[in-house]
Amino acid sequence: MLSIEHFSKTYPGGKRAVDDLNLVVHAGEICGFIGHNGAGKTTTLRAVAGVMSYTEGTIRVDGKDLHTDPVGAKKVMAFLPDNPDLYDYMKGIDYLNFIADLYDIPGDDRTRRIARYGDDFQLTEALGSPIGSYSHGMKQKLALISALIRKPKLLILDEPFVGLDPQASHLLKGYLAQLCAQGGAVFFSTHVLEVAQKLCHKVAIIQEGKLIRYGTMEEVVAGESLEDVFLRQTAGGADHA
Repeated sequence: MLSIEHFSKTYPGGKRAVDDLNLVVHAGEICGFIGHNGAGKTTTLRAVAGVMSYTEGTIRVDGKDLHTDPVGAKKVMAFLPDNPDLYDYMKGIDYLNFIADLYDIPGDDRTRRIARYGDDFQLTEALGSPIGSYSHGMKQKLALISALIRKPKLLILDEPFVGLDPQASHLLKGYLAQLCAQGGAVFFSTHVLEVAQKLCHKVAIIQEGKLIRYGTMEEVVAGESLEDVFLRQTAGGADHA
């Protein structure tokens, strides 16, 4: 579902944020992407989502190359950044209908999906209010709903559990598992290593732009906690802002 081959990204000034990254996330898999702040996680996720340009390497989503078929790749995925940019002047329901229009979701389907996720995330009553009146957690829920109603084949999430209450976090875990059971895939970054260990089929550890550990969760942890493995693998690594 997601194939990253020899991806590198160097910013102006010479900082190499990601260096020769290779990994694959198959349909039905949830892959956790972990590393210190500044390790290259967000750069990679933004490149995979097609919102950051790159010149080195190849990224394919459902077989579609982001360079040669960017629209085709973006149609089958959804990306939720750590701090989603929403239109504060719009009402929540108008924003969701806007997203549904972009992805050609038929009226009956969108109504059912919005009602389902709105009720589950306890946001239905707030959908008639301007997004600017929402709390951070409510905005996070709205952004999640906007991603889930698309029924993406690949869901890309950057720190998705930050700002969510325990009930919403539990719901999200269930929806991620459901998406994978239906043939989709999830690639997400997180600092909540306990959640990653319980939820993920695969895990990739990145440090200073380089992939230092990658495999199935069982292969990587080998009976230990993911936290212990991560701390040992990254010992001595910088934690940049």
